[in-house]
Amino acid sequence: MPISSSEGWKPYERGYHAVYREHQINHCPGCGRTHWIIGRVSAECAFCATALPLAEASMRSHNGPVVIQHKNGHIHDWAA
Repeated sequence: MPISSSEGWKPYERGYHAVYREHQINHCPGCGRTHWIIGRVSAECAFCATALPLAEASMRSHNGPVVIQHKNGHIHDWAA
């Protein structure tokens, strides 16, 4: 069933969408700190490695949402 244009745009149903906004103080949703390593399409917290898409990069993408995963997402950490 195709979605009409009025049904497709409901930002209140999307939930919380954290992005890194240029020229603002951005607190990390993981640890609350404000030191970031900025890339082309994402920003990574310098303390806990939480990654957020750049707001400007997300607005330019027309292929769908940006999915960012942790750089060690494929490695399982085991406590000794």
